[in-house]
Amino acid sequence: MQDLGRPGLSHLGVPRAGAADAVALRLANALVGNAPGAAGIEATLAGPELVLSHARAVAVTGAAGGWTVGGIEVPLAATVVVPAGEVVAVRPTQRGVRSYVAVEGGIAVPMVLGSRSSDTLSGLGPAPLSTGTSLPLGPAGELSPWLAAPAGHGSAVVRTLPPALAALALGERAEEDAWPVLPGPHLARLGEEALRSLCATTWVVAPASDRTGVRLEAAARPPARPDSGGRAGVGEIPPLGMVAGAVQLPPGGSPIVLLANHATTGGYPVVAVLARAALGRAAQARPGSAVRFRPVALHEAQELLRRLEVAVASAGAGSPSPLPRAGRPGSAHATVRPRLHGG
Repeated sequence: MQDLGRPGLSHLGVPRAGAADAVALRLANALVGNAPGAAGIEATLAGPELVLSHARAVAVTGAAGGWTVGGIEVPLAATVVVPAGEVVAVRPTQRGVRSYVAVEGGIAVPMVLGSRSSDTLSGLGPAPLSTGTSLPLGPAGELSPWLAAPAGHGSAVVRTLPPALAALALGERAEEDAWPVLPGPHLARLGEEALRSLCATTWVVAPASDRTGVRLEAAARPPARPDSGGRAGVGEIPPLGMVAGAVQLPPGGSPIVLLANHATTGGYPVVAVLARAALGRAAQARPGSAVRFRPVALHEAQELLRRLEVAVASAGAGSPSPLPRAGRPGSAHATVRPRLHGG
């Protein structure tokens, strides 16, 4: 279970957590008429199977693996009205790592410190989903006419995102481009050569990557470690507050890009910080894929984020007249089914 996390509590030692690819979750919520921070399901590599007790709009975004309703293929990054009792099955990913399932009304598990997120680092929030778990859904509310399913019909695709937004929703964010980074706070200790070496090296995503961070290994021989010259160098430093996107440099020289489940503090030097607009790309990086970095100025990182936010906001733009939906009580729930096929 993930929403947008627990911001503002790091001083208490509480990580933010939340969706690793927040853009994909926000777009899934927009597709079904939810608030951007409504809780949904984050699935890593293999998706879940669900059964809804009442008809609800459902959308799947993130890693592109496809999904079905009642065994029938339906589009990714589209709004589908799913009848009660039909099986929603999210297939294993083919590109990217994480898929997001949003259900109209949001998943209404209890909040912990203002969030419904599962924090696998601290143990806060709901436990990972298992077969037979029943998930309460929030009230369906009044949906816009473009979410109205034809009466007497089965599953209906009622909205799709335009191509540019669909690419964002599916984690397809210029994968061939290098990840933009800002200079880290410890370059005075590491030396400018450390950042140049980071950006000149082709890295490969290691299998040990998870929601805490993307671990990278040099595709060729590791770069030469900078001469510390009596400074702290690449060793440990006094623990400092960490942010998502911080590129830590452990003693071995292989960087770690921190993701949503990072700890509130860290003791490794931070050579660079990933631009916020690229966090979703990092969250969708598959083990074995190649990664390069490129340095950017602050104004360029801000412009990348501005363009991304404008695009995401357009997914929920417009306010058509509400259309009440009868017979859709707020006591609805979704149940996790066992997977009956590969993945």
